Amino acid sequence: MPGYEVAEPRLRCVLPFEAAPAELRLLRRAAVRQLSRWGMPVAADEAELLVTELATNVIKHVGEGASATLILEWRDERLRLEVHDRSSSVPSLKSASCNEECGRGLHLLAALALDWGTVLTAAGKAVWCEIPFSSGRSCRRVERAVEALEGYQAGGESAALQGKGQGIGLEESAIELIADLLHWSAACGHDPDDFLDRAQMHYEAELDAA
Repeated sequence: MPGYEVAEPRLRCVLPFEAAPAELRLLRRAAVRQLSRWGMPVAADEAELLVTELATNVIKHVGEGASATLILEWRDERLRLEVHDRSSSVPSLKSASCNEECGRGLHLLAALALDWGTVLTAAGKAVWCEIPFSSGRSCRRVERAVEALEGYQAGGESAALQGKGQGIGLEESAIELIADLLHWSAACGHDPDDFLDRAQMHYEAELDAA
């Protein structure tokens, strides 16, 4: 997949791609290779998932075969991912219905990323998100998981649980969230068992490195 890199004043890589299911695997690989070149392979698992979600949104909401561009930018201890397309239709969390086959769309993006947004451009729009890269990454993983699960739980409950009840509620929400992610992976043509194995490998690798 062709692309070009700008090293100053920040690390930046531009990867044009075609919004098609068969192209997603190549796009993910190109993103992971670039992160490895920059010396930040520990962010690869999150980046793969976010790249897939951003590119899948183009396929679903702009159209299969549409021309798009992925931009990776690393600065200030943050990795920024942008996907540009030629549609001026701006997505929103409201449009990412919980009944969609491929999961919770932008709700998943909002849960995984430190920050995200959309911006209109001269050629169409860009959807972007950012993830942190620092020595406290494992702690941030736990914090982000709790934030995601509390928001996930709040969607189905009228009042917040407290104490032990809250812990039980978060456990149930975690199971439901994992199940949703497995449905998402299968709907996007991946092997759910492979996703679980890869997640376990990342988890064990980070424990060993701690």
